[in-house]
Amino acid sequence: MFESVKGLLDEHAELQIRLSDPAVHADASLAKKLGRRYAELTGIADAHRRYTQLTEDLEATRELAAEDAELASEIPQLEADLEQAQEKLRRLLIPRDPNDARDVILEVKGGEGGDEAALFAGDLLRMYERYANTRGWKTEIISATESDQGGYKDVQMAIHGKSNDPAQGVYASLKFEGGVHRVQRVPVTESQGRIHTSAAGVLVLPEVDEPEEMEIHQNDLKIDVYRSSGPGGQSVNTTDSAVRITHLPTGIVVAMQNEKSQLQNREAAMRVLRSRLLAHQQEQIDAENAEQRKSQIRTMDRSERIRTYNFPENRIADHRTGYKAYNLDQVLNGDLQAVIQSCIDADEASRLEAIGGTGE
Repeated sequence: MFESVKGLLDEHAELQIRLSDPAVHADASLAKKLGRRYAELTGIADAHRRYTQLTEDLEATRELAAEDAELASEIPQLEADLEQAQEKLRRLLIPRDPNDARDVILEVKGGEGGDEAALFAGDLLRMYERYANTRGWKTEIISATESDQGGYKDVQMAIHGKSNDPAQGVYASLKFEGGVHRVQRVPVTESQGRIHTSAAGVLVLPEVDEPEEMEIHQNDLKIDVYRSSGPGGQSVNTTDSAVRITHLPTGIVVAMQNEKSQLQNREAAMRVLRSRLLAHQQEQIDAENAEQRKSQIRTMDRSERIRTYNFPENRIADHRTGYKAYNLDQVLNGDLQAVIQSCIDADEASRLEAIGGTGE
């Protein structure tokens, strides 16, 4: 696997030169794309530099150890450091998801369970908001349909990161959250203390940076307008401000009614549509690559049950990775990193196995 490093280091040097050119920054989209790639390759360059330095230090220490017993005592630590550096470089060389550095649009929708499912959807939304805060990310509610008893029938939230480095990207962390999240607890409406099971679906979409990045032909769109409604279906607007956009080639439908004006709702709907089309394109690419599809643990489908939140036992369990912990209260308060890391580690391990690379 390490044979590919030289080409990546050459690309890193070339990008450094290109990014120093003011003409590149005149195109914001190009500059952002090159900046992300440069940040990714900088991590590889730094890891390779440390790996090379430790290799040279170990060789020199072994040569001198024959005459200096004190130097010989340093060899075990150098060997351990080199092994660690080699493993870090090996993992960095795994081809990344091209969308890892992107911001996301996260959708949560109450599933089976009625009001309880909507309340749980609200809990999940707050969990992601609090997790985003711990990472220094910004959140923005794009659209929300509240239920009668509180919580959400469905809600869409944009999450914006602060780094160009794909390893620190919002999508890199949250892409594994897509699927069915199941909750087991006593609902507030349950008078006899019985535990109920309900669920909410989560969908994580990589957000398109610039409208020009995802070209959509006007003839491919069917746009309907109607009056927005609130909980229970009552009309909350006297004008046709709500917008429903159907992308005819794919059948993808996006409806938006939170904003007061039709123009604002249309802009918000187009923003979500671009992200769904980007995800749709990536799904097609993944489907053409059987090994990649096999190695990925994330899903764009809300139908796959991925996690259970058991309140009586204060337990959280991820069914894909086998992760289990008894700190559900902390997780719902935003302490989600250990759960997410279990998914990242499992994905890396399966992709390493798929490419058959050991780094030797």
